[in-house]
Amino acid sequence: MAELNEFGNGDLVAVARVVRPRGLKGEVVAVVLTDFPERFEELENVTALMPDGERDELKIENHWFQKDRIILKFADYDSIDTVEKFRDAEICVAESEAVELGQDEYFDWQLIGCDVVTVEGQEIGKVDEVMRTGGTENLLVKNAEKDFLIPFASEICIEVDIENKVIRIDPPEGLLEF
Repeated sequence: MAELNEFGNGDLVAVARVVRPRGLKGEVVAVVLTDFPERFEELENVTALMPDGERDELKIENHWFQKDRIILKFADYDSIDTVEKFRDAEICVAESEAVELGQDEYFDWQLIGCDVVTVEGQEIGKVDEVMRTGGTENLLVKNAEKDFLIPFASEICIEVDIENKVIRIDPPEGLLEF
């Protein structure tokens, strides 16, 4: 199972989120939301998805990494005032441009919203979040009565059907105790 971190939003996949403007030349500081930061080397055209849902097509003129963040410079945006509007925006690529994954690897956004059912057919709930704790990822599965943390390990999550949004689990004894 993959530990992948690009976040989907309909037809777009977020690869960074703008934190704030930087300097006087129209640069922004962004948090990297992809496990593939090298993708910025080839990335040219992106979409800024604003918190209010508005979209803006942008061209990356320059970028560089600074500590654990990325500095982005967009073409035709040359002052702090012009890039202020991108504060909290997600920098996205088309879903068709998402990094190609190996077999049995998934993006978080593909797992969120999946129905989780046992191999016997018992409905457990829907994946609400993929949690990272340093080891195996955990799926936060919610239903009307309770939340469950289900390790996203192949021994437990025996079938992941992204197309039908279903994850079949074979839970060890005690995992689903109410």
